[in-house]
Amino acid sequence: MTRKLFGTDGIRGRTNSGAMTAATAMKVGQAAGRHFVRGGHRHRVVIGKDTRLSGYMMESALVAGFTSVGIDVIMTGPLPTPAIALLTREMRADLGVMISASHNLFADNGIKLFGPDGFKLSDEAEAEIERLMGTDIPLAPAENIGRARRIEDARGRYIHAVKQSVASDIRFDGLKVVVDCANGAAYQVAPSAIWELGAEVVTLGVAPNGTNINDGVGSTAIAALQAKVVEEGADIGVALDGDADRLIVVDEKGRAVDGDQIMALIAGRMQDKGALRGGGIVATVMSNLGLERYLAGRGLTLERTKVGDRYVLEAMKAGGFNVGGEQSGHMILLDHATTGDGTVAALRVLASLVRSGKPASELLHVFDPVPQLLKNVRYEGGQPLDNPAVKAVIAEAEAALAGRGRLVIRPSGTEPVIRVMAEGDDQKQVEAVVDAICEAVRTAAA
Repeated sequence: MTRKLFGTDGIRGRTNSGAMTAATAMKVGQAAGRHFVRGGHRHRVVIGKDTRLSGYMMESALVAGFTSVGIDVIMTGPLPTPAIALLTREMRADLGVMISASHNLFADNGIKLFGPDGFKLSDEAEAEIERLMGTDIPLAPAENIGRARRIEDARGRYIHAVKQSVASDIRFDGLKVVVDCANGAAYQVAPSAIWELGAEVVTLGVAPNGTNINDGVGSTAIAALQAKVVEEGADIGVALDGDADRLIVVDEKGRAVDGDQIMALIAGRMQDKGALRGGGIVATVMSNLGLERYLAGRGLTLERTKVGDRYVLEAMKAGGFNVGGEQSGHMILLDHATTGDGTVAALRVLASLVRSGKPASELLHVFDPVPQLLKNVRYEGGQPLDNPAVKAVIAEAEAALAGRGRLVIRPSGTEPVIRVMAEGDDQKQVEAVVDAICEAVRTAAA
């Protein structure tokens, strides 16, 4: 079965347009609720959200959908995506829902679904839910309509859980940490967890107003964090995105550290302790060739997947890996979470900083990345990658990079954009290759 609504990370789009409407959300609730009705027990769903204005509307619509088919609803309010995955499993819910468009600006929103095990749904399960949305879904008899309630201890449960990812003998006393929460879902829990472990915390992006999520703050806009780290003389800065499932770090000199370096650090330290499973890590086709070379030098492998943390997770589970992620900052540490968790990854980085006694600029420069360039080309319609002229330019680029680099070209799973990435040891060649392909795509899409 194919999926039309679901992309690489649930359903996402501009609110009150296309699929991202209250009517669609209600139908998702009804279809997902019907899909997960199994056995005679009272069924329940956990629903969380980030801080977008439209979260209220989408939450209400989902509640209406789930309760109409007899599912009880537990609402948590704003919490990170990994917290909803955790609570779904710990509260023995039949499924979990996160309302978020991750790193997108406030006008967008999305719906992510988790199964009772806390893992994101498979492509097949999402396709089945889409199929059910196109049918007449039986509603519950009046006496069996679901109940809805809010819980107040969800934040505390999550903070306690993430702190358990750090060894009991580790404290962050003496560290000064700038924490940028993107005015998003972690604006309360991430600074609290880091402070409770002893750090001096300086906050950014912790004043959400419904429309400022990811706006000039967070993991996709780190200039403010870089400036704040230097201004405060902080030891390190951490930036989360709107739903806090990804992490970007800034060292004490204000330099950015991406997910590849973070994965290299965590994997190396776990290998030294004998705790790394699978003989390496899992990352996507976008991860730097330098990471692959570094791991190979340690006798470890890098298994690559297509872009999307769901595909990283699938490969991790299939191959017995416990570390994986994306260059963009999704860090999946299966010993502690069932999905990407920026706060858990941040705590692991801070713990490494404490144990090493090194400055962040030294600790976090694990390998030398090869020159890599990524550009996005927006298009309005059609299939520009099927154009013969575009195919010819791509073939020429692949021949030029053969044996000296890599080329990755893909349509985004969440927006009408073609992503063009090349890397290799020759910076000028990489730039020329990317520019030529982008120009060909623009011409074909015109």
